[in-house]
Amino acid sequence: MMVTPLQLGCGVAADLAFGDPRWLPHPIVGVGLLASAMERVWRSTNLPLRVAGIGAWISVAYATCGLVYASMRLLPEPHIQIYWIWSFLAVRSLDDHAMAVIKPLRKGNIAAARQAVGRIVGRDTENLNEHEITRATIETVAENLSDGVIAPLFWLLIGGPVAMAGYKAVNTMDSMFGYKNDRYREFGWCSARMDDFANWIPARLTAALIWTVAAVWPSLNLHQSVRSTWQDAHRQPSPNSGYPEAAAAGALGVQLGGVSYYRGVRSEKALLGENLQPLNWQIYWGMRVLLFTVTLLFTVLSLLLVNLQ
Repeated sequence: MMVTPLQLGCGVAADLAFGDPRWLPHPIVGVGLLASAMERVWRSTNLPLRVAGIGAWISVAYATCGLVYASMRLLPEPHIQIYWIWSFLAVRSLDDHAMAVIKPLRKGNIAAARQAVGRIVGRDTENLNEHEITRATIETVAENLSDGVIAPLFWLLIGGPVAMAGYKAVNTMDSMFGYKNDRYREFGWCSARMDDFANWIPARLTAALIWTVAAVWPSLNLHQSVRSTWQDAHRQPSPNSGYPEAAAAGALGVQLGGVSYYRGVRSEKALLGENLQPLNWQIYWGMRVLLFTVTLLFTVLSLLLVNLQ
């Protein structure tokens, strides 16, 4: 079931206008609860962990897609399609969470900024300085510009809200199971591989969209964005996250990556971009330009493609 230009436009507009209201239960929370339940069920089968993980992945993906498909058969159009598009996009909420970090940084309140950034990143935040807090924020927004905006819209174009829901289920399971530790190395193998597949094109598409915006926005650097993407993106452990991050780093003229700590364990990722500007809270305004203009650009392209279907 595909969408109309009106449904797509209204869904994106609703996300930009309202974000994720706290009073409205979010479907991704339900996907997470289902994934946790399926993990318990499939682990209890005593199958090999990789097989159990595949079973859990299939269960959650099919249940999520099935629910969205059934809702569109039973509930009136165009409202339900608009609701799913709104729910599965994260433009406004991504900016809201980032601004919750930037606002205390502007006031010099490092302690509050550490608490706020700790809600959107997995790394240890208790000892981060302004530079490191800003880096964590920019990296998260750049990566989620792909995962939370461009990828859902890409899969919406491929298969309507059902495919969009399937992508969000894949992405949620990767965030829950896709760890390379003793508990999830085997069980989360399928979730991690499928997330890599689902994001391969969107991540590179996001980088190209960032280049396009950098080409016309005076304060952004197209040359550095292309250069950073070409030289640095593939050096990240993830086959995908380096592309939007490197493109954003180059466009902003900053350097991302480097040392982080996760539960006290040191992790060092490849550096992305060049240190042409200080990495402080003011840099987020450039990232904000990228977030909203890339979203607008791909929405317009999507509307044109939907109109041709």
